[in-house]
Amino acid sequence: MSGETTGAVRTVLRLEGLCVLVAASVAYSKFGLGWGTFALFFLTPDISFLGYLAGPKVGAISYNLAHSYIGAVVCLAAGVMLPAPTILCIGLIWCAHIGFDRALGYGLKYSAGFGFTHLGRIGRFPAMMSGAEVKQGSGE
Repeated sequence: MSGETTGAVRTVLRLEGLCVLVAASVAYSKFGLGWGTFALFFLTPDISFLGYLAGPKVGAISYNLAHSYIGAVVCLAAGVMLPAPTILCIGLIWCAHIGFDRALGYGLKYSAGFGFTHLGRIGRFPAMMSGAEVKQGSGE
């Protein structure tokens, strides 16, 4: 898949995700927000997986909307500027979730399928297989 990141750059991007996870978690604790809320809503962005029921293109769009830092950082900024603790809480949990996913290697998705990400392939197919080999290996 064209556009996937490999080597040292992939490692740096995954470490950045880990840094975002740690920073968002530390900020969350400093603002005195409840850890029960954090635990309850940490996996909420993964509801976007439901988009894959409508196909890989819709799935990639819904996943990427929920796993891009754009919305999360807008929530952070709004939460600080207004001030609105609930919006700040949402932004911090959202950033922590995205950082966690990126640290694990789950990147933004391409419409070719869930396993095709900007951080490389995930799942049962190795990164060096071509699209034809993937189709052949999946029984299509």
